[in-house]
Amino acid sequence: MTKKQTQKLVKACVQNDRGAQEALYKLYYADMMQVCQSYLADEELAREAFNTAFLTVFESIKNFDTERGELGGWIRRIMVYSSIDLYRAELKFGNVTDDLPEQETEFIPPAVLEKLYFEDILRHIRTLPSATQTVFILSVLDGFSHKEISEQLNISEGTSRWHLSEAKKQLRGLLENKPGAARPMERGGRK
Repeated sequence: MTKKQTQKLVKACVQNDRGAQEALYKLYYADMMQVCQSYLADEELAREAFNTAFLTVFESIKNFDTERGELGGWIRRIMVYSSIDLYRAELKFGNVTDDLPEQETEFIPPAVLEKLYFEDILRHIRTLPSATQTVFILSVLDGFSHKEISEQLNISEGTSRWHLSEAKKQLRGLLENKPGAARPMERGGRK
């Protein structure tokens, strides 16, 4: 969509034009539903987060400035926060006292990633415990800092770091043991 088309659509939505609201909803439905589903494995919860977020979009669209941001990014942020809010309401986090330092390490070999599709990766992410899964998605997929995650999920930064470290460890094990996936070389050059 061009900037002019976006401005026209936003203006019509601000004026409560049902046709424009329906067009906006349909335009972003697939991408934004996928955002909610990445946080909430239960389809009904994902749909609830999506609908709550779109209600917020329609209520807040008068505050969106086409000069300062991209509409899809703005809507995505609302989807993320709606999903987090619902997740937080549905599940309880246990605080972990390990305060692990954040490490920038390669946790999945590129050769393994090349063989996987997004759906495969998401399926593996879904096997993680719910709190660990959410922290991983917020950090890796959406770029939240541990401080932002701790504020959003009402956990300590150390707990956020632990969940991210645990997610990377578990995903590494799942992905490296996937049949047909390349295995890392052992010491001495042997497989």
